[in-house]
This record gives sequence, structure tokens and C-alpha cells, in this order.
Amino acid sequence: MKKLSIAAIVLSVLAIVGEILICASSREDSEEVLQRAISNNYRIYSPILPDTMSFAGEKVPLSTYYVHEGLDLEVITNMYRHSSTMLYFKRANRYFPIIEPILKKNGIPADFKYLCVIESGLTNATSPAKAQGFWQFIPSTGANYGLTVNDEIDMRNNLTASTEAACKYIRSLYNKFHSWTAAAAAYNCGENGLARRISKQSTDNYYDLWLNSETSRYVYRILAMKLIMQNPQKYGFHLRQCDLYPPIPTRAATLSGQNVDLYEFARSNGTSYKMLRMLNPWIQTDVLKNKSNQKYMVQLPVKNGTESKTIAPGRRETSFITSI
Repeated sequence: MKKLSIAAIVLSVLAIVGEILICASSREDSEEVLQRAISNNYRIYSPILPDTMSFAGEKVPLSTYYVHEGLDLEVITNMYRHSSTMLYFKRANRYFPIIEPILKKNGIPADFKYLCVIESGLTNATSPAKAQGFWQFIPSTGANYGLTVNDEIDMRNNLTASTEAACKYIRSLYNKFHSWTAAAAAYNCGENGLARRISKQSTDNYYDLWLNSETSRYVYRILAMKLIMQNPQKYGFHLRQCDLYPPIPTRAATLSGQNVDLYEFARSNGTSYKMLRMLNPWIQTDVLKNKSNQKYMVQLPVKNGTESKTIAPGRRETSFITSI
């Protein structure tokens, strides 16, 4: 009996050791297969940068090593931050058609639409410094350029109004620094901050200035978004037109009077309160007291019969966008 027990124990131990050896062998085989799969199918590429590039018609000195490497950093960062950059493409299809004509009308180079992308990701974001909207105005600067900011109305979140204000601000910066590149930098660090650095360092060339870390990356971030959004497939983004967010058909209506119940206003105009707030994010309240008795233009969804149609269903498409 004792001999049988010892034999059984020995056999059990041998079986366990055998299983361990088989498992180890199997794991080594599976790891080898996985490694081959990764090597054969998964690639991480360094982006190809252009030999020449410009911002708002002003040449980027890419032959200077720190300019080349500064741009390389931002292209890599945005190229491999897949979800955020893909959303920029989707939103740009909806909002660039609003932004671009306003820039053109005001004589602001089209490249500044990419400044809007890096400022807010084309959303009505709020920063820790209380900057808000697509163009990230702080309250005082917004008010200086004609944007109403109070508890009921915040026109920093009105894309048309805030883009008009941004054009005025950018134009004033260009008039001060005589360079669109410097104007873009000053948009980030403030005109007085940039002016001090120019005075101390005896150069007004953005690429030659020693700046704080955020502003020193700022123009390169704009350039990176320009490169990627104008060459999506080159940088790994394959989107069909139907993947992009379409413009929302709207109609204008007047919002006026005092102590207006906006729930009732939405109902009486054949839409939901949520749709009213989504299409007019500058509204900050559910009851408009409007003590100054102003008139406001609101956007409402275009009505088709009794239903509010906002977007058409996407079609199946096989061709990919080549620029945005």
C-alpha cells in the first residue's frame, strides 16, 4: 500500500512537470506567433515632413534643425493621437464652411482655421483660465471685441459672432507685429507678452524667439494640423465623406422680449428645448430676463412636415477624403 502511494505521488509529480513543460513550450510558441504577427502587420512610422511649407503665405524655415524637430514633434503627437484627430476631421466638415467665409470676408488667411482647431478642437470648450468657445476668448477680451458675456448670454459660444471677433483680434495683432506668424503666437501669449520678448531679444521672427513652452509649440501645432488635415491619407487617416459630420440645416428665428420661458419658446417653434440649446450654445439660461430688451437671432432646425430634420442618412461610400 505504501509503495503504491509513493508511486502515485511520483506519477502525479511527473504529470505536473509535464504539463508545466508543455505549457511553457506552448507559451513560447504562442509568443513567437504573436511576435511574428506584430512584426508583419503592425507598423509605427515616422511621418514624412515636406521640404518646404508656409503659414499664411509666410515661409517656415524648415532647414533650421529646431524648426524641423519642433514640427516633427507636433505631427507625431497628432498623427498618433488617433481619436482626437479623427474627431477634428469630422467636426471640420460641419464648421469650416461657417468659419472660412468669415475669415475671407475679413481678409484673414485661411490657415487661421487651424488655429481654431488647436485652440478648442472645434468645440465650445472651457479652459482653466475661463477662456471659452471655439476661439477661446477670455471674458475681457471677448467683451473688447464686441461679444456679450453675462449670466444669460455668452456670445463667445456663438460661432459666427466669435469668428468675427477673432478676425478683428487677429487683424489687430497683425497690424502690431506685421507678421501673421507672430500674430498667431501673440494670440496664445498675448500681445504685450510677445512684444516684451521681441524687445529683449532684438528679433521679431517667431522661429528665432525664446518663448515659454506653450507658445514655442503653438505655431508648430497649427502647422501640424494643416499638414495632417490637408493630407489625411499620407498621415494614416482614411475617412469617407459620409463619415464626416454634415452641416445642420437651420432656419433663423427672432428671440425677443423679457422673461421669456425658453421651454415654451422651443415648443412654440416646433422643436425641443435640447435642440434649441444645442443649436444655440450661447444661451446660458432657461428663462431669458433680457433686462436690456435686446433682440437675438436663434437657429432652429429646418422643418420638414411635422419632423425636424437635421442630417441626411450617410451613404455607403468607398472613396476617401483627400483634404479638408
